[in-house]
Amino acid sequence: MMTYGNYLHRSMLCCSEWKCWSPGSIVPDALYGGSYDVINDASSPAAGDCCAQQSSARHNWEMNYQEAAIYLQEGENNDKFFTHPKNAKALAAYLFAHNHLFYLMELSTALLLLLLSLCEAPAVPMLRLGIFVHATLELFALIVVVFELSMKMRWLGFQTFIRHKRTMVKTCVLFVQFIEAIVVLVRQTSHVRITRALRCIFLVDCRYCGAVRRNLRQIFQSLPPFIDILLLLLFFMVIFAILGFYLFSPNHSDPYFNTLENSLVNLFVLLTTSNFPDVMMPSYARNPWSCVFFIVYLSIELYFIMNLLLAVVFDTFNDIEKRKFKSLLLHKRTAIQHAYRLLITKQRPSGISFKHFEGLLRFYKPRMCARERYLTFKALNQSNTPLVSLKDFYNFYEVVGLKWKAKRNREHWFDDLPRTAFLIFKGINILVKSRVFQYTMYTVVAVNGIWILVETFMLQGGNFFSRNVPWSYIVFLTIYGVELLLKTTGLGPVEYLSSGWNLFDFSVTLFAFLGLMALAFNMEPFYFIVVLRPLQLLRLFKLKKRYRNVLDTMFELFPRMASLGLTLLIFYYCFAIVGMEFFAGVVYPNCCNTSTVADSYRWVNHTVGNKTVVEEGYYYLNNFDNILNSFVTLFELTVVNDWYIIMEGVTSQTTHWSRLYFMIFYIVTMVVMTIIVAFILDAFVFRMNYTRKNQDSEEDNGIMLEKEISKEEVVGIIELYKRTSAATEIAQLQKIVLQMDKYGQMSTVFLGRRSRTKSDLSMKMYEEEIQEWYEEHSRKEESQTPLQEPPSASNSSLKPLNLRQRSQTVI
Repeated sequence: MMTYGNYLHRSMLCCSEWKCWSPGSIVPDALYGGSYDVINDASSPAAGDCCAQQSSARHNWEMNYQEAAIYLQEGENNDKFFTHPKNAKALAAYLFAHNHLFYLMELSTALLLLLLSLCEAPAVPMLRLGIFVHATLELFALIVVVFELSMKMRWLGFQTFIRHKRTMVKTCVLFVQFIEAIVVLVRQTSHVRITRALRCIFLVDCRYCGAVRRNLRQIFQSLPPFIDILLLLLFFMVIFAILGFYLFSPNHSDPYFNTLENSLVNLFVLLTTSNFPDVMMPSYARNPWSCVFFIVYLSIELYFIMNLLLAVVFDTFNDIEKRKFKSLLLHKRTAIQHAYRLLITKQRPSGISFKHFEGLLRFYKPRMCARERYLTFKALNQSNTPLVSLKDFYNFYEVVGLKWKAKRNREHWFDDLPRTAFLIFKGINILVKSRVFQYTMYTVVAVNGIWILVETFMLQGGNFFSRNVPWSYIVFLTIYGVELLLKTTGLGPVEYLSSGWNLFDFSVTLFAFLGLMALAFNMEPFYFIVVLRPLQLLRLFKLKKRYRNVLDTMFELFPRMASLGLTLLIFYYCFAIVGMEFFAGVVYPNCCNTSTVADSYRWVNHTVGNKTVVEEGYYYLNNFDNILNSFVTLFELTVVNDWYIIMEGVTSQTTHWSRLYFMIFYIVTMVVMTIIVAFILDAFVFRMNYTRKNQDSEEDNGIMLEKEISKEEVVGIIELYKRTSAATEIAQLQKIVLQMDKYGQMSTVFLGRRSRTKSDLSMKMYEEEIQEWYEEHSRKEESQTPLQEPPSASNSSLKPLNLRQRSQTVI
């Protein structure tokens, strides 16, 4: 990702040159910059041009590097090419809007608007603010959003801005919110503001919430088949509601089917099994054969159609995931092609030289050091020629993320120690790597787990923590400490901490030691650390491959699950706002006396003998009196256990139409939760299929690549950097030469490593189909004008004064 500091400095330098740039400018030779040539299809510059030829050539190349970097960013972020900046003014706005400070401003503003719901009526009591204060804060945040959108319009242009659907939705919501905030500030009183539920759009539009946008897009794409099955489900529900009304309404003791509305509502609740078997018992008591109605209904609706719903969504989700991967893959490929055209020269059209590749990385990854730039170039250059071909350049995104470190010359950290010490540490190394040691530790962990279970079972209620430290705690902690010490000395700290499982063992052992200190020194606030001891039992999952796959899948899913959780919270926020506007203050103790759920809301004191007994239903706590209570209530509705009690309590205090709110919420959460289940199933099945198809040893170690650099190559790179007066880069490269001289080496091996992503797994899983996608993509490109796209907004380039054509090759 390009950062804003030095990148903007270089960019403005380039932009300032656009005013004096002409199509006839000349630029240096591709590799080392000795000779000069003229830009293709351009006339020679007239005498007395505003810029000297060499300076103009350098700045033109800087402009090409920058534009190529922007194309590659658009490919990585899946940004549409019609948002590509078209001129110097748009470039400045683009750079301003694409830096982490701007992203943080976006995120902070969105969070401020969302958090205002804590302070606005109905507010959380301890966080309540005056109307003038929270309305002023809201106006301030909305003004910041106006500034953000103005920068976006400056970058996109008005025509592209109004074509961008998400931006236009955000603009409309901003307009409505602005008017409402002004009205609240003028009137100095709050009114019904359901539109506050739309504030989450500002968060969804943030750069850091790209995964949430993808989740929402996936939910909307999954809706058509979901709605089809949902309509089928509702159709059967209506049929059974009518049938139930005719069968059971004559029974006056049955409150569930006395009207068609009650019949329909209770069958909807029965679909969640929340009121079963209560809903069946009145009719079952009168006629045992009535159970057939409920058995058939649940068999069709719950066990057939609901599982069919999951199957259809899973199939759709699978197809969407595959199409999404294909789209992103081809989008990245197109971005690479655009960047490649900007980096080749007329003299060397067959590839990109290191000089121009290095210039690209200065903009694409400004913090990457000179050594890593050259290693990335060499890793891409599979043909070992001075130029990177287009075929090699297609691997740019896979290689540029590698983190490079010099490979150790020694096998072990203790190789240079005296022989006696070497033999001791070598023995420890062999010991900790042996199966006997590993299975001994697994046995200790299992015994520890059984001991904790027995200890816990024998404890009585009350204070679980004794002032005396249990001897078993000290024994097992000592064993774990000895294991940690042996592994650290045998493997070395670096190798030990490079394993995720070892990091886990170290963390759990450290927490166990802190728990021991808390018990020994009677630090009650930290007693909770002792509860973390059973986490050691997770080490046993390493024994079985299937368990390892489950845990690996869980860790891989965690980032995506976090985004899905945030997506669910966004829906919670919307429903919480609506719930507060309509149901705040509705539910209270001893309400709902006319409903069938009155006992759940009862709060009564009465005397039995000499004691005062409190009968408390507690359900009055499930209310919409503020945003925090609303979130808890909505979570209880998501779990669906006894959710109808909350619905009926609110309905008895308002109107029967209130049930629609709860039913719609259930359907929406059912959609989201079904997508989450489908995602987990897809990820697990995908990993199982990948494991069966690819039995390679590097799966657990991520992506690794070795590259060897000779001393002669490093010296050549230093000479190249001396021409640009890059003192920092030269110092870094000279350290490599000094290291080689120290050990008498003529070359050094570097190891590049990065974690394996879902995209890497997909590349192997769809290897055969990917070739077909590439061929199809190539045929589509060949049907258009070669190297010259149609002059549409989606193919615009940085064109100073409308002179420069799209992806023009400069030499």
